[in-house]
Formats: sequence, structure tokens, C-alpha cells
Amino acid sequence: MTATMIEPARVADRVASARRRVGVGETLSQTMTMAWRALKKMHRNPEQFFDVALQPILFTAMFAYIFGGAIAGDVKSYLPMMIPGILAQTVLTTCMATGTQLREDMEKGVFDRFKSLPMARIAPLAGPMVADLVRYMIAAVLTFGMGLAIGYRPGGGVPGVLGAVLLAVFCGWSLAWAFTWVGTIARSAQAVQGISMMILFPLTFLSNAFVPVESLPGGLEAFVRVNPVSHLVSAARDLANDGVVSGQVAWTVLACLAVIVVFAPLSVRSYKRHI
Repeated sequence: MTATMIEPARVADRVASARRRVGVGETLSQTMTMAWRALKKMHRNPEQFFDVALQPILFTAMFAYIFGGAIAGDVKSYLPMMIPGILAQTVLTTCMATGTQLREDMEKGVFDRFKSLPMARIAPLAGPMVADLVRYMIAAVLTFGMGLAIGYRPGGGVPGVLGAVLLAVFCGWSLAWAFTWVGTIARSAQAVQGISMMILFPLTFLSNAFVPVESLPGGLEAFVRVNPVSHLVSAARDLANDGVVSGQVAWTVLACLAVIVVFAPLSVRSYKRHI
């Protein structure tokens, strides 16, 4: 009878140990471990780097040589307008993969295995968000690198370019929270990808990224002027081309903070329902 009483006690102790409260330091450490896992996953699946590595190079060269002469008269004159636009488009479209990959992990039962581990429940969600910063930075650097290779000379110098890159990365990271929320509520990874493209592609192409706003019809011009992507593009141009921290930069940062405030809690709450 003593053995019978001891065994349940041992089981209870083990369960209590497994469910111990995880401290802040351990949460940060586990988040970085999950970030490293996400980076290793990208390394083992090279196709995930298509939008990060190839898209900036292809889009920069393609848009420059196809539209440069028609819009600005020559390629070199078009680059100060186009490169910040390509930067915004590349980083924002790259963040769509966040929700898709999250949904894939949920469908494969990865998070069910994480539930059995004595780890912070937020780490599997926060880790990939940290890893995505690396993807955004790679995309941004390749965009400016390709621009420099074909003749772009940013007037803002290194500080201006760095400011434009950091602003675009911050915008991509903030918008990734919205796609993360979509990933937690959609029924499949394909649905997440479809919803994300339906939202983001019109916003990126119906902006001032590639054409002057003044050349657009009245109704479309009004939409483009209030499009949040247009504010990001204008802010990136002010930083990279002129080295100026303009009001567009402030509005862009405020918009990003608003997206985080709304969608980060929604993502965490919806994610916790699945774990």
C-alpha cells in the first residue's frame, strides 16, 4: 500500500516539474533556440529563400530596364524612385511567409510536440518572428546591392540607406504579426498564402512604388496617397535619397506600432487556443 501511495506522488511531482513556471531568462533563451530552429529550417529548404534572395535581384533588374526609359527617360534617373519601392515591396511580400509557415507547423503537429516540453508556450511563436528579421535584412541588403550594381547612387549615403533598411525591416516585422494572426485562424497553409497575397499585392502595386502619383487617374491617385505602403515608400526615399527624417518616417513608424498593438495580442491569444 505504501508503494501504491508513493507512485502517484512521484507522478504528481513529475507533472508539477514539467509544468513549472518558466522565467524571463529561460523564455528569451528558448525563443532564440526556436529562432535558430527556424533558420535551420530555411537552410534545409532552399526554396524558402526564393523570395528573399532571387526576388530582389530579379525585380530590381526587371523593373529598372523595362520601365526606366518609359517613366523617367532612362534607367539611371528611374532608380532613385524605384529602389525604395522595390525595397518596400520585397520586404513586405517576404513577411507573408510567416503565417504560411506557422500554419504548416500547426498542421504537421509540431506544436503538439512542443506542448509536452517544459518550455515557454510563447517561444515557438516568438522564435520564428525573430528569425524573420534575418530574412528581411537579407532581402533589403540585396535590393540596395543590386541597385548599386546597376547605377543607383543614394544621396543619403550610408546613414540614409541604413535608416531606410531598418524602417523597411521594422515595417515587415510589424506586418508579419497580422499574417501570423491569419495563420492561426485559417484552415490551411494554402488559405493563408491566398489571403496574404490578396491583401498585400494590391497594396504594393497600387502605391507610389513604381510610378509618380500625379500620373494616375483621380480616384486611383486618391487611394494611392492614403495607401500605407505609399507612406513607407516615401519615407524610404526621403531617407535613402536625401538623408532626411521626414514626417513620412514618423507616420510610417506610428502605423507600424499600431499594427503591432492590434495584431500581436490577437496572434498570441489565437495561438494559445491551439496549444
